[in-house]
Amino acid sequence: MTHNRQKGLTYRDAGVDINAGNALIERIKPHAKRTARKESLSALGGFGAFFKIPERYSKPILVSSTDGVGTKLKLAIQYNRHSQIGEDLVAMCVNDLIVSNAEPLFFLDYYATGQLDVDVAEVVIASIADGCKLAGCALAGGETAEMPGMYQKDDYDLAGFCVGVAEESNILDGSRVGAGDIIIGLPSSGPHSNGYALIRRVITNAGINPDTEELASGELLIDAVMRPTRIYVKAALSAMASGHVSGAVHITGGGFQENLPRSFDGNLTASIDLDSWGRPAIFEWLKAEGDVETEEMLRTFNCGIGFILFCPPEHVTSVTRILTKTGEHPLVIGELIQRASEPVVFTGAFT
Repeated sequence: MTHNRQKGLTYRDAGVDINAGNALIERIKPHAKRTARKESLSALGGFGAFFKIPERYSKPILVSSTDGVGTKLKLAIQYNRHSQIGEDLVAMCVNDLIVSNAEPLFFLDYYATGQLDVDVAEVVIASIADGCKLAGCALAGGETAEMPGMYQKDDYDLAGFCVGVAEESNILDGSRVGAGDIIIGLPSSGPHSNGYALIRRVITNAGINPDTEELASGELLIDAVMRPTRIYVKAALSAMASGHVSGAVHITGGGFQENLPRSFDGNLTASIDLDSWGRPAIFEWLKAEGDVETEEMLRTFNCGIGFILFCPPEHVTSVTRILTKTGEHPLVIGELIQRASEPVVFTGAFT
């Protein structure tokens, strides 16, 4: 007796399209190629990424970081804002690296999704390449994971991994920071990639459409919250090359209160003058619409200052001049003093 047998199940029947994954690799090769450095020794498609340490380092120390974009991705997916989200991913990693005076060398990305949409994935990874170009590091490789059942069909998640190098004698580890050092702030572009669970809650509770809601500045709310995280590599490393920067801080998750003390010892307090800079309209909107207390704003968001440098007072003029030449708008926002009651104290008003 002959039995008619159905065709066996395939991986594609289970929700994973290998051909789509291969198509994506071919599409993103040109994006990776435009980020290559002379030290890059491998192309996409292999099992590992090879990279040569630049010869100008006499005692090179490798520095690594990893991060994601958080629930900012929910807004990117909901409002079809994929073209800059990769810059956020790169920024969150490289801005951590440069705190220690490390030069970002190469970057790896991880893209996970419920069902691979090659067009969306290419846009996202192209924006990762954009971020790498801004940071001066190579997009050396990555991983695309299609995981039906783990993610909803259109959902995706991102993780980034960056490796940098620092000259051992030039590493900034907090030991050079002292009382009297001036705190120089570099402006942010908005919330960057932190506090988005709260941002989304405020939007939901307000019952408004961010695609049509205008801030006091005239900017659409969705544009303000999706503006990518600034990449401070060129400015920070140029200032640090002067030898006059004693320490640095990336104002990321945890805001001022959590991040500043990571870069100096327990005998110091950072005194921050809230009157020394103007805050982007998005922060005023969040504070008012969400009825968020000032302390909570400063612990959750960067509130307009995305990166900080410490500098002895006699070198402030030269350091700010270097920063200005890189296109930055440095602001003196406070100073380090002998330890007061808290590691971070605020003067002025959040207005």
